[in-house]
Parts: sequence; structure tokens; C-alpha cells
Amino acid sequence: MPKVFKKESGDKSKVTEMADIVASTKQPPKQRYTSFEQGLASLQKVLGYTFKDTSLAKLALTHRSFDGKINYERLEFLGDALLGMIIGEALYYQYPNQNEGRLTRMRATLVRQESLVIVAQKLNLSSHLILGVGERKGGGRERASILADTVESLIGAIYLDSQSVDVVKACVLDWFAELINNVNDQRVLKDAKSRLQEWLQGHKYELPNYELLETQGNAPNQIFIVRCEVEVPHSTPIIESGESRRIAEQKTAEKMINQLNKLVSDRIIKVKL
Repeated sequence: MPKVFKKESGDKSKVTEMADIVASTKQPPKQRYTSFEQGLASLQKVLGYTFKDTSLAKLALTHRSFDGKINYERLEFLGDALLGMIIGEALYYQYPNQNEGRLTRMRATLVRQESLVIVAQKLNLSSHLILGVGERKGGGRERASILADTVESLIGAIYLDSQSVDVVKACVLDWFAELINNVNDQRVLKDAKSRLQEWLQGHKYELPNYELLETQGNAPNQIFIVRCEVEVPHSTPIIESGESRRIAEQKTAEKMINQLNKLVSDRIIKVKL
């Protein structure tokens, strides 16, 4: 049986915005970095899981800057797949009145980097990261891409250690409970363009260009096809469709943000400061 959350409410005034969650989530006090052995007990307590093979936990915390060959990247790959499945199932049961398109966007909201960082901060993962000297000095403990990746790698590690989907599901649903309960699909459509603009301005790039490529059908059942393009090296245009031009533009903006964050986390581009 999937974990039961609060029932979906039609009263949007009672739905907490994702941005409010960041501000309201109680964060553990920041700790100084401790060795893996010293921090294992506190880590397992906050994760809600005790590892049988602690080497998996250590691997899940090890960034490639510390070891280019033995690091969390394979576990991250596994955890990413598990996270999408677990969140998808949770949304399916908790939001029975939402259609496939809305559920897809809600899931995208919950598994994107910003949401994973919220979870990482809740779990105080920054103090447990195993980083190379250069990455530590460069602020790696607070780097969003590393924090997000570590959440996924820990999911993969817990699954391999427990050999149980139910066990890892229980952990994930506990970590993400507040986000799942308060995910608001309308927020995705409301501010994806604003977030993309802020990303580009924050990294000193030109504003995005949105182009209406085609309008299919007749009102009121028209479909609008929009392309979003940014002047960021190695980025590719995003094309999406929607029931209105506004919705199509917001969908392209959301995917563009994900693409840009991926380019940064993969070190294909360096952000401008």
C-alpha cells in the first residue's frame, strides 16, 4: 500500500507554495564537516535507514573530485530512476483528479534540482559529503548540483543495501512528504519563465527568445507550438505545445532550465559569475 498523504484540496488558499516550503522547512543546524565514520550514526538517523553495508553509504557520498573512478555517479543513475517511479506512484494515488499532463508536470517539479536541494538541506547532507580539496575550497558543500545528485545516489544505495523497493520507497516518501503534500501544479505554469529569466540574468546571459511556430486547430481547441532559445553555449532549442501560448512557453522554459542545470552539473559549461 502506498503511503497515505493528506487528501487533495480544491481550496488553493490552503496549498503552500513550493517557495514557502524552502523558507518554512526547519533545517538542522549547520555542522562542521566530520569524517564518514564520525558522521555515519547521525546520517543514518536522519535518513531513517541503517546500512548493512556501510561502504554503499560511503560511496553514495563520494564526489568525483575525491575519486574520479570510485564515486556516486552510478548510484545516482540508479537513484534517479527509482525516484521518478516512487514519486510518480505517490502522485497517482494522492491526486486522483489530475490528468496525465498535470501529473507529469507535478512530478517534474518534485524531481528537479531545486526540490532535491530542499531534501538535501533537510537531511543536512552537506556536512557528510566526501569531496576533493579543490571542490571543498570552491564551495562544493553548498553546490546545488552536488546536493541534488547525492540525494539520488543515497536512494540508489539504500535500494541496493536493502534489496527492497518498499524500504527505499518508505525513505523517499518520508523525505519528500511535505513537498508532495504541497506540490502545486499551477506554480509550475506560473513561474517557469520567471525562473529561467532569473537563471540567465544571474549568470549574465541574454534573455530567452520565445517564438510561436504554429497554431493547430480552431478555437477553442487550438494547440500552440512554441520554441524557446537561449544564447548559452551548447544549449539546444526547446519546442513544446500547449492549450495556450502561455502554457507552451512555460513548458519550454521549464525544460530549458533543466537542460541548463544539466550542462552546468556535467561541467559542459561554466557559469558566469
